[in-house]
Amino acid sequence: MSPLNLKSKKLLFFVISIAILVLVVSCWSLKSGDDCTFSNSSLLFPTTNNTSEYIADYSYRVRPTTKVRKISNKECNITEALLKVYIYDLPPMFHFGMLGWKGKANQTWPDVSEPNQVPKYPGGLNLQHSIEYWLILDLLSSTIPGFKRPCTAIRVEDPNLADIFFVPFFSSLSYNRHSKIHGKEKISKNKFLQEELVRFLMNREEWRKGGGRDHFVPAHHPNSMLDARKSLGSAMLLLADFGRYPLEIANLKKDVIAPYRHVVDSVGDKSPSFEERPILAYFQGAIYRKDGGMIRQKLYRLLKDEKDIHFTYGTVRQNGVKNASKGMANSKFCLNIAGDTPSSNRLFDAIVSHCVPVIISDEIELPYEDVLDYSEFCVFVRGTDALRDRFLVRVLRGIGREEWERMWQRLREVARHFEYSFPSIEGDAVDMIWGAVHRKISAIRLDIHRRSRYNGLEKSGCTFCQVVKGKLAEQA
Repeated sequence: MSPLNLKSKKLLFFVISIAILVLVVSCWSLKSGDDCTFSNSSLLFPTTNNTSEYIADYSYRVRPTTKVRKISNKECNITEALLKVYIYDLPPMFHFGMLGWKGKANQTWPDVSEPNQVPKYPGGLNLQHSIEYWLILDLLSSTIPGFKRPCTAIRVEDPNLADIFFVPFFSSLSYNRHSKIHGKEKISKNKFLQEELVRFLMNREEWRKGGGRDHFVPAHHPNSMLDARKSLGSAMLLLADFGRYPLEIANLKKDVIAPYRHVVDSVGDKSPSFEERPILAYFQGAIYRKDGGMIRQKLYRLLKDEKDIHFTYGTVRQNGVKNASKGMANSKFCLNIAGDTPSSNRLFDAIVSHCVPVIISDEIELPYEDVLDYSEFCVFVRGTDALRDRFLVRVLRGIGREEWERMWQRLREVARHFEYSFPSIEGDAVDMIWGAVHRKISAIRLDIHRRSRYNGLEKSGCTFCQVVKGKLAEQA
């Protein structure tokens, strides 16, 4: 070997050694508590200085089985948050006042820095439509220093910085508790609150500027906001389904479908296996329903004599929830059949019970379906097919152990997306709803910007513009 070649190889070895040393030192100096490794995770979680870019990518691509990043102890700020939310300071009678909370003079919100001191939401079936309660708690905690939660949505005090305007009205609880007229009242408290809410929003510059399109209004109970929904129909609505709404008021283009808060106990990590679930299919609830729910009566007649199928009437009374928790956990499949509306909390009770849902509801809309493929953990059966003699029984008996376990395993992975919690946890229902809101923002901005193209001319006092506008109005 010539001296020249030897020197070249030594130089190359020296350069490579220096490069490795620099890489190791850089990795050590930049790491923030996680191990500095070189694996496939670097492809799933690309390094970026923009947390918003990371979360957006995570929402679309990363499956629940993938290791998620740890929540940083660093305080969340508006440059890192995916969604900037302005929440109106409505009086407590619209929200926590309904829970019996009474703050000090001029105090709008409770102190949520200590989660065990937060006002409790009523239990029982009230809980299934408590979505706005969890979202408001998350927003109120988003600016508390050191409070550990995902940096997905953050509350902003300046409306000019907001992506969306949140309307904090416990509309579902208002319907459940204040729909009846009492004593000498001329209108119910529920209707009064809706009228006041509409009056408040119509007088806000924020509403007028975008026609309400960048406002987020909770109306999860199918009967909530009955008096206000037409006036507020341009807003992004938080709904359970579209069953009682006309298309021009509620649709997938602008609105967000949120999961019910489950009523039965979650099985957590103690999920019974295939052999530990002796019941083939389970349904317990109201059988005689109107409208689209007539299918329940017909299915009852078809399935009531099947020995390994539990299909009975049931309510929350007399340990109904406890019995349903046990029954679902002991069943391979849980029937989710259309009732008065396309959806019910039964689907989400099944998911947290790891009981494979059988969805028989042709008009149902599902939460975050743009990022979740429900066919991986649910069985969909058209209503007309389900009513064919023994069709449903043959379908369920035809799903073998291997296929069932595949869906069961996927259920165990996705169940966390349907759990409401405070403080919020990355990937829980609160976090997923904020992600769904964020994915609507671009379309909302496009709509607002297109509609405001000629606002500058009109505001400038252009006489000709005003004349043309008046002529067009006359022709319309």
